[in-house]
Amino acid sequence: MDNGIGFFDIVWSIFWLFLMVAWFWVMISVVADVFRSKDLSGGGKALWIAFVILIPWMGVLAYLIVRGEKMHQHSVETMNQIENAQKEYIRSVANVSAADELERLAALKEKGVLTDEEFAAQKAKILQA
Repeated sequence: MDNGIGFFDIVWSIFWLFLMVAWFWVMISVVADVFRSKDLSGGGKALWIAFVILIPWMGVLAYLIVRGEKMHQHSVETMNQIENAQKEYIRSVANVSAADELERLAALKEKGVLTDEEFAAQKAKILQA
């Protein structure tokens, strides 16, 4: 009789480890979103956190059902803020202004590298930032 660890024991352990990591990822995402939500009051945040901590499975599932779309909006807003901050940092370090970028685009358009549609799209991006 072999009392060693078998292949299926290892696979089973890896499976449970994966589930545990995924569970912690979801918990951290929900808690981070609760704190990131500007539309929740302090009491609302406290109730959601209590719900998620006291009854984890039900709390997380309820949060995902009730506020799942807001979670997506919050992550998009965060990514846009990060992208804008990166663009500002790059411009400040490179000493490139919006006017310089527009001149460069106009030169590319004159050379025929950019079409009118491409030029308009890039111009809108520069002026938006």
